[in-house]
Amino acid sequence: MSKFAAASFKGQKVLIRVDFNVPLNDKFEITDDTRMRAAIPTIQKILADGGMVILMSHLGRPKDGPTEKYSLKHLVPHLSQLLGGSTVLFANDCIGEQAYLTAGMMRPGEVLLLENLRFYKEEEKGDPGLAEKLSKLGDVWVNDAFGTAHRAHASTAVIAQFYPPEKRFFGYVMEGEVIAAEKVLHKAEKPFTAIIGGAKVSDKILIIENLLEKATDIIIGGGMAYTFMKAQGGQIGKSLCEEDRLQTALDILKIAKEKGVNIHLPEDSMIADQFAADANTAIAPSNEIPDGWMGLDIGPLAAEKFATVIKSSKTILWNGPMGVFEMPAFQKGTKAIAVAVAESTSNGAFSLVGGGDSVAAVNQFGFTDKVSYVSTGGGAMLEYFEGKVLPGIAAVG
Repeated sequence: MSKFAAASFKGQKVLIRVDFNVPLNDKFEITDDTRMRAAIPTIQKILADGGMVILMSHLGRPKDGPTEKYSLKHLVPHLSQLLGGSTVLFANDCIGEQAYLTAGMMRPGEVLLLENLRFYKEEEKGDPGLAEKLSKLGDVWVNDAFGTAHRAHASTAVIAQFYPPEKRFFGYVMEGEVIAAEKVLHKAEKPFTAIIGGAKVSDKILIIENLLEKATDIIIGGGMAYTFMKAQGGQIGKSLCEEDRLQTALDILKIAKEKGVNIHLPEDSMIADQFAADANTAIAPSNEIPDGWMGLDIGPLAAEKFATVIKSSKTILWNGPMGVFEMPAFQKGTKAIAVAVAESTSNGAFSLVGGGDSVAAVNQFGFTDKVSYVSTGGGAMLEYFEGKVLPGIAAVG
């Protein structure tokens, strides 16, 4: 049993750093509550113990202090609903008199949501003064915000120094993320296939380099595949390409060969004559794309080959889509990968999906429950797989 699950929080004020950085529309309505729902089990465990919950989070990137658009007050009704209709108190500041008074009068079973941490510039600066003021609100500190674990901010890491080790915990979200990531990074059953997509090689160099030490197969799709194609002398039309990363692509292929890691590039592509949902499309070999055309998805041969590799895997990491899946014409490749990952998972493989676009694709296609783990932390998960120490994890100790 985990340290958090084993602890009793009866009569304790528990200050939880959650990741409620959710998208809002122009009417301040939440358009995707995945991150909020993820935190509910942690909150409910403390309430069931007879504890009091004080929640702190950031929302968006406010530039000039408090602004209506980024106020966490917009989340109160939905949070109350997610907690089965419980009353959620709100403090119009994350520190200061009202926050302290409200927290001081709380009774067991109550929940208090503090105003946006980033209304203070000190939060992102990792200011110990702000961290200390926040720490006065709770007897215990729980970090359950994996999405910000790669940031050494006041509430995610610096605050830890104001609590003894026995009063610092991971919540269930953090625990789940760390266990899933560790399983893939350090305890992966072979064959281990990493599916890396997205637009740029430069965004994924470190993760690919780290995975060359661990994976048996690396599938490369998305816009970044065309940098590899061009590096090997292919014709890629006006497909996305990072000219300054051509040598990097060749180096990756060379190291992979030396280490016996199979790199799989898409042999064919769905190409378009413009970057638009209603563009003219065709299928072409990925290294023979005509001038004026661009690759916007993997083709049927690539999808079939990639699916075969995935289905023979025991461990799968998926980070990044195969194409511009937001447009219906270019989502077949990403969907084929999702189907293959789901099938492999149902046959006993462990699959972790991480990174905003891959998670969005899995949600869009309705495969969330058909993979082993869906990470809520885009940038944090990426840095974890790059082999970096995340301040938010190190702080709990």
